[in-house]
Amino acid sequence: MSPAPPHIAGTTTLPELTLRGMILGALLTVVFTASNVYLGLKVGLTFSSSIPAAVISMAVLRALRGGNILENNMVQTQASAAGTLSSIIFVLPGLLMIGHWHGFPFWQTLGICGAGGMLGVMFTIPLRRAMVVNSDLPYPEGVAAAEILRIGSAPLDGIEGERTAADASGSVSAGAGANGADANAGTSAQSEIGARDIAFGGIVAALFTFATTGLKIFGESITAWVPAGTAVFRLTTGFSLALIGAGYLIGIVAGLAILLGIVLTWGVAVPILTATTIHPADPSISSFATGLWAHKVRFIGAGTIGVAAVWTLISLAKPMIDGVKASFAAFGHARRRRENALAADRTDEDLAPHWIILVTFVLVAIWLVTFGAFLSDAPLTFRVVGSLVLCGVVFAVVFGFLVAAACGYMAGLVGSSTSPISGIGIVAVILVSLLILGVSQASGLLASDEGRQLAIALALFTTSAVIAVATISNDNLQDLKTGWLVGATPWRQQVALLIGCVVGAAVIPPVLNLLYHAYGFAGALPHAGMDPSQALSAPQATLMTAIATGIFTHQLDWSMLGIGVALGVVLILIDMALARRGGTARLPVIAVGIGIYLPPTIGTTLVIGAVLGWWIERALKRRAKARKIDYQEFADHANRRGVLLASGLIVGESLIGVVIAGVVGFTGKDAPLAVVGNGFAPASEWLALAVFALVCLVFARRVLAAAR
Repeated sequence: MSPAPPHIAGTTTLPELTLRGMILGALLTVVFTASNVYLGLKVGLTFSSSIPAAVISMAVLRALRGGNILENNMVQTQASAAGTLSSIIFVLPGLLMIGHWHGFPFWQTLGICGAGGMLGVMFTIPLRRAMVVNSDLPYPEGVAAAEILRIGSAPLDGIEGERTAADASGSVSAGAGANGADANAGTSAQSEIGARDIAFGGIVAALFTFATTGLKIFGESITAWVPAGTAVFRLTTGFSLALIGAGYLIGIVAGLAILLGIVLTWGVAVPILTATTIHPADPSISSFATGLWAHKVRFIGAGTIGVAAVWTLISLAKPMIDGVKASFAAFGHARRRRENALAADRTDEDLAPHWIILVTFVLVAIWLVTFGAFLSDAPLTFRVVGSLVLCGVVFAVVFGFLVAAACGYMAGLVGSSTSPISGIGIVAVILVSLLILGVSQASGLLASDEGRQLAIALALFTTSAVIAVATISNDNLQDLKTGWLVGATPWRQQVALLIGCVVGAAVIPPVLNLLYHAYGFAGALPHAGMDPSQALSAPQATLMTAIATGIFTHQLDWSMLGIGVALGVVLILIDMALARRGGTARLPVIAVGIGIYLPPTIGTTLVIGAVLGWWIERALKRRAKARKIDYQEFADHANRRGVLLASGLIVGESLIGVVIAGVVGFTGKDAPLAVVGNGFAPASEWLALAVFALVCLVFARRVLAAAR
């Protein structure tokens, strides 16, 4: 196919990777990394920071009387890499849950995150041409970010005229020529409005969260337990505005799939188990049902997610392999052009192959040192430690490379937000646990409880390395797609991604330590007397820790995993049947698994956000039909405002959660800002429900008001 020309021609040179841009990108990195770490630990989800970072960058650089579309693109590239790298929290808290760590060592966490993320960049650079430039893959987040940058960046004098001559198809901005000043004013207003939308959502979510987790005048959820004989059903919802934003972003298809997972869990599996399991004398029905979900039903979700991830890899194997072959062929061709000084188009310049090879070797060496430091206190011989280090690093590099190509393709196909990182983590932790189990048998490592704990810890540490590679592989090609569409220089974007990985990896350890000492994690409370109900659930880390522990102790509930695998196979067959029928109806199997293993207060709130987005879309379609105008044109501004408001809700709640964690850590009290006692809890739930519904209504009205 013939690739579309970029927004800024390859023969035009503009400031891109500037000092002020890197500083702004670093500041945004801190904000979005902290937000994603908190959100991931609380609800098991992270959000894409590309679009909010792009909007904030345009507003800030415009206020500084400067900036252009390429500089703004570099800022969002850097910030998005760090925000994505925070997915490492899907595994690392497990090291505290098993008691191997009692905090997050800065240098070890930095090494595993930073080197892993940078390897994710290196592994996907050769894929850029085949998977980004010469590909039909949609890259939803990358295309959306490019559109935001195009709309929000003012036309540049001289450039649009050159693009007019170069592109007779009319793809230039409407503001070229005599109307350039008007377009500058319009796009400036649009970027300022976008920044205000993010700020509005952030302030509303921050105030609501402060009233909930700080002042305690709003409840965090409301639940009704419904006994039916000996069976127990649960109806519940949480009151997290960040989850409303996340649900709005994932859409109605994924939302309904999560709802199916919730119904299968709390409407089928848990009631059956509570009806067929002997009730203990002491625990309440709520504790009994929740315990069965946590120790049994959750593994059904793990099996469903795992088989869905494997099926995704299998179904994409052929196009992925073809893409990799074409990429390496094109990469070699580009190198020869560069060596012959024939490459004049900066939009076709990746990092040089010798730099890729050198940086890759350095990063692998950093991993060797990091793994060695991780095992340095183990009472083992140098030979055994060396074999374990080599085993972990080789697995992480080889499996990480394979996963990088797969994740890059999946990100292009379905987007970074819906790529099955959790499923890949489950597959990785099972494989590496079995590998370490085999290697450790001869050394006698598993003969003691301490040895088994060390083996479990190494399996989790290795899986975290794979997750770091996978998440950045997702993000890298998405950002390179944005860069290609706006006319960025690839090697500069790749440098920005590397910088983002380093900055993000430096932010993650202190934020993790802060949140751990303030709230604790499920099954890992740092101080005596802490309230377990306030602990961050860290659902993926809990699940992967349980899987690794079960494998090494031979106590893994394989029957529940098997049920999950069987359920996943059935759901895959249903999805295939829907695909053959055509149309838009699909069944995201991984989302069903997420609905099973996420706490229901989280899953239900995500569904509410998805339904809210669906209702807004239906209202926009009705208005467009009544006015007899094109829906896409009519709803464009409204949809953009919805994305920005949703991003603001996520950032606002997450940041205030980090701030409150700092207050808790400083004072040493669980609820230092509370203005009501425990007796106010029933009233706080209904008060929160009323305000929560009001905020959802305001969100919908504000989005609908943006339609033109």
